[in-house]
Order: sequence, then C-alpha cells, then structure tokens
Amino acid sequence: MEMSRRTLLGLGLGATALMLAGCNRFGISTEPSTAASTLNMIWWGDAARAEATEAMLAVFTKEHDGLTIKTEYQDSGPYADKMATRFAAGDIPDLFNQRRDSLREYADRGALLDLNQHLDVLNLDDVPKTAPLGVVGDALYGIPAGLNAVGFVINRNLTDQYGVEIPDGDTWSWDDLWAFSKAVTDASGGQVYGVDMAFDTVQNLVVFVRQTGEELYNEDGSFGASEKTLTDWFAMSVEQRAAGALAPAGHIETVGSSAEQSPLAAGLVAGQVIPTNNLKAYNDASGGALELLRMPGEVQGARRGMSIDTSMYWSIGQESPNQEMALELLDFIVNSVEGNEAVGATRGLPASTVVAEAIADSLTPEDQRSIAYITALAEEELPDSRPDPIGGQAVQDALTDIATEVTFGRITAQEAAKQVMAAASEALGQA
Repeated sequence: MEMSRRTLLGLGLGATALMLAGCNRFGISTEPSTAASTLNMIWWGDAARAEATEAMLAVFTKEHDGLTIKTEYQDSGPYADKMATRFAAGDIPDLFNQRRDSLREYADRGALLDLNQHLDVLNLDDVPKTAPLGVVGDALYGIPAGLNAVGFVINRNLTDQYGVEIPDGDTWSWDDLWAFSKAVTDASGGQVYGVDMAFDTVQNLVVFVRQTGEELYNEDGSFGASEKTLTDWFAMSVEQRAAGALAPAGHIETVGSSAEQSPLAAGLVAGQVIPTNNLKAYNDASGGALELLRMPGEVQGARRGMSIDTSMYWSIGQESPNQEMALELLDFIVNSVEGNEAVGATRGLPASTVVAEAIADSLTPEDQRSIAYITALAEEELPDSRPDPIGGQAVQDALTDIATEVTFGRITAQEAAKQVMAAASEALGQA
C-alpha cells in the first residue's frame, strides 16, 4: 500500500502538467461544467441507512459549495441488477457500493479504477493492513464501507419468559446451540423456535467450513470445501429440523431482508445470525433486549471460522465522469471524523482506526456494542477475508436453491453436497 518517492514524484509532475493544460489528473477539462459539479453515488441499504448517509453527505457538501450529489439506493438483490444494467449501458456512477461477490468480476474486466494510483488524494495511512481491502493482484479496487462480522443475537426477553439460559457466547459449540434452541422450542410449546439458522447463506457456510480446516474459496479462487463437509452442513439442518430445534419447512417465510421483516422481529424465533453492523436495527425491531454472541464452534473447531469482513466496498468506475470528486468524497468517507459521526455505524466499524476511536462516544449503545465486538475480534488471529472469486454470486444462487430442496425433503444432504460442488465447479470455471 506504500508508494515510492519516484511514484509520488511522477504523480506530482503529471498533475502539474495537467493543471497547466487546464485538465485534472484524468485528462478531463477543469473548466466549469454541469458534470464537474454533480456527483452520482449509489449504494444498497434501507431507508434508515439512506437517512444516515445523507447526513454524512451534508457535511461534505457544506465544504464543497456548488456540488450536487445525486444519490440512489436499493435492496441488495435489485442493486446487483441495477449495477449490471448501468455498466452495460455505459451509465457509470462516480462512487458506488461493490458487493464482495462481484468486485472481482468488475475488476477483471477493467471496469474499476485502481485506487493504488491515487493515494496522494486517498489517504489510507490509518487503515490497518489487516483490513479486508478490495485487492486484486497488485491493484486496489475497493475500500471497505465498514468492518463487520457475523454474530448470533438472542432475545433475552424470550429466554427469560421461558426460563432458558443463554449459553456462553465466547465458548459455545454447535451442540450447545442446538440444545439451547430445542430448549426454547420445548419450553414455549412450539410457539417460539429457538433459532433460525440460514443454511442457504454463504457467510454462514464459510464459518462452518473454515472450522473444519478447509476454505470455501481457496486463495487461488478455486472451491475448497469437501463433499463430506458440505454433507455435514446440510445433514445438520435435517437433523435439527426433525428434533424441533429448527422450525418445520415453510413455517418461516422470508418476505424481505430488513430487520423489521426478520423472524426475530416477528417473534417466531429467539435468535438468529445477523451482520453485527445491523445490531441496532434488529434490537429496535425485536423489543430491545438482544444479546450478541459469537458464532458457535469457534473454540472446538480445527481452526477459527470467523473473520473481520466487509459486505460492501466503495469503488470508483474506470469510466466514471467525475473521478476527481469521487476520490475526494471517498477520502472524506474514510478519514472524516465529523462525517462518520453523522453516518454512525450503519455500515460497520470505520476502516480508519483513528476515526473509529474518535467517534466511539457519539454512537448509540448498540453501535458501541457492535464496535466492541469487532474490536475484540480484530485483536485475535483470524482467517484473512478476501473478495469472492468470479462466479461467487452463482455459487450463492445455487446454494439458495439447493438448501431449499433439502429443507423440504426433496433431496438428501449428500445429494445436496454433490450438487453444490458441481454448481461451484461450473461457476468457478473448474468443470
């Protein structure tokens, strides 16, 4: 991430020549224009995230008189379609969220700006080298929008109501999870199931696979999970559904991805896995008594499964019309204490350690808990987090479909494992 004096000198001389010619670093005229005073920024999230983001942008525009930032946001699934459509049409946004399962695809086809070439504007001095940066080869194509991890949340109101003790979230095993879950189901007479565990989500599977000593995706982008590990994953869902630790097929319907639409908020379960940056939203939606636990199996596994991740990167298009201002805004997002105080921890812990420390006291109690959770994990020896290989989204899509077939008993766990391996082999170009 460091730049040599020669590189910096080259950038400086190049910038000087461009200024004399009336152009910016990208060879674009610096004469006043509508394009230069308008920046298009898009991301995914809900209305609450949008409100927080607009509060952050208000700080930035206050310092840039005459700048208009046109913003757009959508839910995660439709957002991916929007990105593909806009890039295909040549309508490239200036600054945008890039999903971790799509960054490699956009980077490999030359659609993203290499941020390593602009570190004189984008200051990453306070971003630790262990942060999950969007690095592909020697190039940097994405900055984490926030650092987070997965975690189990348990509704203490429900466990107190049914007299079930919450396990030690730092040391619990998968067996402890299912014993707890069945205890809630039994104590409530089936009115509430202990937990909802998404077996169709790559992020959850990654933790389980790593704990066996394997990787879902190897460093070279190949698929690393064995048929046995995948069979064990699906078999666990079948066994626990039969035991009553998981709800029967069809009992819990997914109507959306927001906290308000979750089975936890609906009171159907006492616990579920969430991204830690969403703790406040889930706590508000479910009555305000959530306990945050680590994933089970971290002590008993062959190695750690959890990692410090980011669900989204900030990227700039190689053909974005206002790259100069996009770089300034990205630097602001990374390094502005005032801007990060305004947006809060809606996307996770700020990547800059200086900013994270500076805003801690201004955060809500839930966000402070999330940051303490991430900070504690960051001090431990965890697996590296990398952008998913090209084809990662196809693997997720296949996992979603195959897990549904297992849930409704239409295929066995072993058949599911074989199908995932075949789908991954095709998606990752290993067939």
